[in-house]
Amino acid sequence: MEILIGFFIALAITMTGSGAGTITAPVMMIFLGISPEIAVGTTLLFSLLVKIPVGISYTMKGQVDKKILSHMATGGIAGVIIGSYLLKSLTSNEELKSVVLGVVGVIVLFSASLNVIFMLKNGNAVKLDERLQKLIPLFTFFIGLEVGFSSAGAGVLGTLLLMYTTSLVPRQIIGTDIMFGLILSAVGGGLYLAMGNVDFYLLGKLLAGAVIGIPLGLYGALKIPAKPLKIGLLVWIFFIGTQLIYHSLRT
Repeated sequence: MEILIGFFIALAITMTGSGAGTITAPVMMIFLGISPEIAVGTTLLFSLLVKIPVGISYTMKGQVDKKILSHMATGGIAGVIIGSYLLKSLTSNEELKSVVLGVVGVIVLFSASLNVIFMLKNGNAVKLDERLQKLIPLFTFFIGLEVGFSSAGAGVLGTLLLMYTTSLVPRQIIGTDIMFGLILSAVGGGLYLAMGNVDFYLLGKLLAGAVIGIPLGLYGALKIPAKPLKIGLLVWIFFIGTQLIYHSLRT
C-alpha cells in the first residue's frame, strides 16, 4: 500500500509539478492512520529527497534567482520552525489531534483553491507590483508556517508570490520556487527528525514507489497534456481536504 502511494504521488509530482506536501501527509493520515506529526515529518523528508535532483538541475541551468531565494528563505525558515513546533505542541494533547486534522483539511482546501486560481490566471497577464518585493520575507514567513504545520502550500503559494512580485521568467519562477520548497523541507524535515517524528520504514516504502514513479512521470509528461492531469489532481486534493475535515468532525 505504502509503495503504491509513493508511486502515485511521485507520478503526480513529476507530471504536474505539484502535490508533494498537499497530498502525501493527508493520504497518510486518512488511509494509513498515521498521526499528524509523523505524517508531516515523513512527508517533508520525502518531499526533500524527491526534489533534490530537480533542484540541482534547475540550479545548474542558472534558473534559480539566488537573491530572491535568499529573501524567501529569510522569512520561510523562521515560519517553518514555528509551524513545526506548533504542530508538535498541539498533537501532544490527544484531544487536540482531531482539531489538527480539521485545520490541515482547511489548509489543503485553501491550497487547492489557490491552484485553481493559478490555472485560471495561467496564460493571462499578471499585474506585477515589484514594490511588494520588500515584503517577500513576511509573505514567506506565513508560507513556511503553513508548511511546518501541514507540509502543504510551498509550491503554489511560492509560485503565486513570485508571479506577482518579480519579473522572473517562468522557468526562473519554477526553479526558484522548487529550491524554496527544498529549503523548507530540509529545515522542517530536520526538525521533525530531531523530535523523533519520522517513520523511516514508511519513508523507505514511499521512496521505493517514487523510484518507479519519477521516470514514468517524466515520460508521461512528454506524452500527456498537463492540464487534464492537474484538473484530476485538484479534484483528488479537494476530496482529501473534505475527508480530513469530515474525520475531524466525526471524532
